[in-house]
Amino acid sequence: MPTAKMVNMAGQQIGEYELSEAVFGIEPNGPVLHASVVNYLANQRQGTQSSLTKGEVSYTTKKPWRQKGTGRARAGYAGSPVWRHGGVAFAPKPRDYSYSLTKKTRRLAVKSALSSKASEAKILVVDGLHMDEIKTKAFKQFLDAAGVTGKALVITENVDETVLKSARNIEGVSVTTATILSPYTVLCGGTLVVDKAAVKKIEEVFA
Repeated sequence: MPTAKMVNMAGQQIGEYELSEAVFGIEPNGPVLHASVVNYLANQRQGTQSSLTKGEVSYTTKKPWRQKGTGRARAGYAGSPVWRHGGVAFAPKPRDYSYSLTKKTRRLAVKSALSSKASEAKILVVDGLHMDEIKTKAFKQFLDAAGVTGKALVITENVDETVLKSARNIEGVSVTTATILSPYTVLCGGTLVVDKAAVKKIEEVFA
């Protein structure tokens, strides 16, 4: 059964926490993880790119010169895609890039991402993750004391404004909740700093 180091809010290790085999101990599914990450990034695209086609550029449609006898290449209109400042052939237009994956695929992707982090010993369980007041310095001291360096993803059971506002100005640290985990944020989040209550919530939702 996979385990993770458990610490208190002073950053001191107080034991080991046994993680669920069904959520944190499966064999990561590479193709599903890849599909999930591609889906996440596609859903983030705004799709607002737009260029003018040859029918939309503001040019006269008059023929620049006669067809034959000038010694120049034949030309039909100034807005041609082959001309400078002309329209764009197959111009990109606003579109929706988002699409959805099946529920089974999404669940497997999350479990694969969490299992990958567990196998790399990059999960830190906190016994009672909370902040008495909004204080970035205090939260940074907690992370330093717990040995968390570099990027970190803080996971709480529910939205905790005090924790969120204390951590959001720390470089490389982001905060999310147990019910809206995405494989992309888990994989790219560095060390997972998870509240013990959030671990139980994750196991309840994804087991």
